[in-house]
Amino acid sequence: MASPGHAPGLPWRGVHSPTMSGPQTPEPARRTQGDYPTGTGGEDTADGIQHSQRMLSFSDALLSIIATVMILPVTHTEISPEQFDKSIQRLLATRIAVYLMTFLIVTVAWAAHTRLFQVVGKIDDTLALLNLACMMTITFLPFTFSLMVTFPEVPLGIFLFCMCVIAIGAVQALIVVYAFHFPHLLNPQIESSTHRTLYRQHILGIVLRGPALCFAAAGFSLFFYPLSYLLMATVIFLPYVSKACSWCKGRLVGPQEPPAHSVEFFTFDLHEPLSKERVEAFSDGVYAIVATLLILDICEDNIPDSKDVKEKFHGSLVAALSVYGPHFLAYFGSFATVGLLWFAHHSLFLHIRKATQSMGLLNTLSLAFVGGLPLAYQQTSAFAQQPHDELESVRVSCAIIFFASIFQFAIWTTALLHEEETLQPSARFGGREHAFMFAKLALYPCASLLAFASTCFLSRFSTAIFHLTQIAVPFGFLLLRLLVRLALALLRALRGLPLPAPGGQDDVRSPLLPSP
Repeated sequence: MASPGHAPGLPWRGVHSPTMSGPQTPEPARRTQGDYPTGTGGEDTADGIQHSQRMLSFSDALLSIIATVMILPVTHTEISPEQFDKSIQRLLATRIAVYLMTFLIVTVAWAAHTRLFQVVGKIDDTLALLNLACMMTITFLPFTFSLMVTFPEVPLGIFLFCMCVIAIGAVQALIVVYAFHFPHLLNPQIESSTHRTLYRQHILGIVLRGPALCFAAAGFSLFFYPLSYLLMATVIFLPYVSKACSWCKGRLVGPQEPPAHSVEFFTFDLHEPLSKERVEAFSDGVYAIVATLLILDICEDNIPDSKDVKEKFHGSLVAALSVYGPHFLAYFGSFATVGLLWFAHHSLFLHIRKATQSMGLLNTLSLAFVGGLPLAYQQTSAFAQQPHDELESVRVSCAIIFFASIFQFAIWTTALLHEEETLQPSARFGGREHAFMFAKLALYPCASLLAFASTCFLSRFSTAIFHLTQIAVPFGFLLLRLLVRLALALLRALRGLPLPAPGGQDDVRSPLLPSP
């Protein structure tokens, strides 16, 4: 059933009809055209037409790597103990802020790529090569970012970064023009539509808005670079600013009739679906790269020199490695944090039926702080070398973990606002898994916030508190389901409610909490 203003032949990806919502309704956005093959592996290969799944998997992996490795210039900042003053703190804060902004810009490019290939259903050799050109330009972003953080007052780094974003947008525009020139490459619904020209103009307008802002930022970087950062930040939040302006306009002049040929894709609607599979693939890539960066730091910085082993430790490799004990402790704690945050993310998206633009933004913010966990590792592994700075290091690490986990919790909260469309029945308010998911997603924010607060009045024990938290949280995950069940049983007993019968209706809707 088409929504109001929905043109004939238009893909209604993820838009639910009120009469079809329910626990067993299949979720259309989970299988969008271009996400993965719908036919046989050899279909259309004789004509040079291929399904895009492998290319999209390659693109997701590459984009997640590029977004994550931009933390390296921040983590590899060389600071001696006597240098750690207010100016160095400001330098680190500036680098972290620039990293967050550039990470978000890369994810904006990834989101545009995701939405573009929900429109382009199949590819040929030309589209594959255009996509490679886009990826090549994206791989140059870490170099320009390194220039920006190393020479923050020199405009060349900002200028080159903006030019890369402009080139990415130009290649994506070429992909749009090429795909619409050969309609058999498009989503079948768009291919059969009589409004393809309108759709092409609309998509090109959306694709080129970010590069247009970066073109202005590149110009301002030559004589007033602070304004360039503001314009680049606008690229990230443009959809949400546009949505807020539309809401204010509706309040002032009243609701307006949608245009006769409005589109349901490439909009600024916060509820526009994203490909859930590609969100998961990109997120898994970020978590995997962060875990890999941790072990690379171990291999790079904690292998003793053979000459030192002979001279200082009398040939005892065990004695030489014992010097790096705090580094290994920090590695295991950091890896456990990355792994458990991925576990929480996996559990969350296991219960999500449809990912929306607003959920995608919150996921991006969470991943940006996950990408900062190598910085947390660097801070905690330096306790032995810089004991007088351990309080600062503990607080930085707690803040990174808190924001990485609280944005996961925010995804869950956003999904609950439209739970009929976005969540599986058992995870909705009052569902059997609702309380358990709430506890699982709240564990890390509460633990990191408690550790941060404890350092305010127990600063002498900040290191012990942090390590104790890193050890306790994994055990908390192991015991969480048992604790939640005991808590729910206690609440049921206090309220005089019967225990749920296994396999019955109570498996889906618990009597403890009322349905909304």
